[in-house]
Amino acid sequence: MTIKANNPALSSWIDVEKNSDFPIQNLPFGIYSDNQVNHHACSAIGNYIIDLYELANCGFFSSLNLNKEIFNRSSLNDFIELGKTTTRALRDRLSVLLDGTNKELQDKKEIFNQIFKLQSSVKLLLPVRVGDYTDFYSSLDHATNIGTMIRDPKNALMPNWKYIPVGYHGRASSIMVSGTNFHRPKGQMKPADAEVPTFGPCKLLDFELETAYIIGKSTESGESISTEQADDYIFGMVLFNDWSARDIQTWEYVPLGPFLSKNFASTVSPWIVTLDALEPYRTEGYLQDPKVFPYLEYKGNKNVDIKLEVAIQPENKEETVVCRSNYKYMYWTMEQQLAHHTVNGCNVNVGDLMGSGTISGPDPSEYGSMMELSWKGTKPLKLNDGTERKFINDNDTVIMRGYCQNDKVRIGFGECKAKLLPAN
Repeated sequence: MTIKANNPALSSWIDVEKNSDFPIQNLPFGIYSDNQVNHHACSAIGNYIIDLYELANCGFFSSLNLNKEIFNRSSLNDFIELGKTTTRALRDRLSVLLDGTNKELQDKKEIFNQIFKLQSSVKLLLPVRVGDYTDFYSSLDHATNIGTMIRDPKNALMPNWKYIPVGYHGRASSIMVSGTNFHRPKGQMKPADAEVPTFGPCKLLDFELETAYIIGKSTESGESISTEQADDYIFGMVLFNDWSARDIQTWEYVPLGPFLSKNFASTVSPWIVTLDALEPYRTEGYLQDPKVFPYLEYKGNKNVDIKLEVAIQPENKEETVVCRSNYKYMYWTMEQQLAHHTVNGCNVNVGDLMGSGTISGPDPSEYGSMMELSWKGTKPLKLNDGTERKFINDNDTVIMRGYCQNDKVRIGFGECKAKLLPAN
C-alpha cells in the first residue's frame, strides 16, 4: 500500500531543520493547550504545532466530511476511533496543505498564527485517555541480563520466555505526559543481608527505556486479533519510561509480580507517531527459536528501526547520554504481543496502551535500564559533571529520545522526560 504522506520527495513551505523530529513525512498527532485553547488536537511540523480544530474551522478539511468538534476534545480517542481510513486521509490532506508546491494554505498569511504555534509556546497534554495499560517483557537481551543478575547465566530466561510474549497489567491512572515531575515512591524493602523488611523511600529508583503502542480499534469480548490483522488495530507509537523501584520490586514481586514498585509513575511522550509513518523503517526481527505456535507466526519484516537514547540531567547541570539502543532488538513484535494478548478473547479498547518492556541491545552501551548499565550498582556510571550514578538521584531529570532515519528521511518522537522529586 502506498501512503501519500510518506513520500520522501515531499518538502514543506514551513522551514524544517535538517535534524528535526517533525518533517512533512511524520505528521504525528497530539493534544495541546495554551492561554486561548483548553484542548485542541494538533499535529507537528518543524518547530510548530498545527491546530487541527482551526484548520477544520477554516474549511481545509471539508472534503473529508469531518465534524470539527472531533478536534475539540481532551484526548484523541474519538478521532482515532474514526478508523484508519479517516485518520490516514487526514494525514494525507495535511501533507498536501504543507507541501511547498501547494499555495492553498501557504498564501493565507492572515491565519498563520491561528493555525501554527511554536511548540515552545504551548503545553502538550496526554494524547489519549488510557483505559487499560499492559506492559510486556519482550527484549531478549534485557531479560537475559536481569535473569543473569538474579539467578545465573545458565538459567537467565524463565522456561516460558521464548514461547509466550510475557506481560502484566499495569496501572493506567499514573501514566503521565512528558514534563510531569513525580516524587520518589515509598514502600517496603528487604535488603539481602536483613532478616526483616524495612519501610521508607525507595533507594534504587530506575528508568526503563521503552516504547508503547496505542490501540486504534476496539474488539468485543471473545474476539481475537491475528498477527496478520494486528496492524489494523495499532494506531501508532510513543516513547515510554516505565519507572521502576528495584528494591521494592525485589521484595514484592513473588508470587504475583510488580505492584507498588511499578504503579507510581510511567512517563509517555506527547506525540503519537502513526504506524503509517513508521512503515518505511520496518526491519527484520530476531530469529525466534524454538518455533512459535501458529497463532504467533507472522510474515514480512515487523520490527522497526527506531534509534533510542537516554540521558540523565542533574539539577542545573548538563545532561549525559547513558544509553543508546534500538527498538529493532525486540524479540517479540507488536503484532505478536497483540495476538497473544487477545488469543484468549480479551477485548481491547481505543486508547489502550501496550508497553514494549525495557529495550536493551547486545552491547553494554545499549542496556535500557540503570539496573543493567550499573550492573545492579556494582559499576557506577560517571556523568559529565563528575558525579556518579548507580540509580537515579533526587532532582535528576531523565530524558528519552527516539527517531527513525534512512538515506532519505528522518522522523522522530520528540522527548519523553520527567524529573524525580524527593519523597513526600
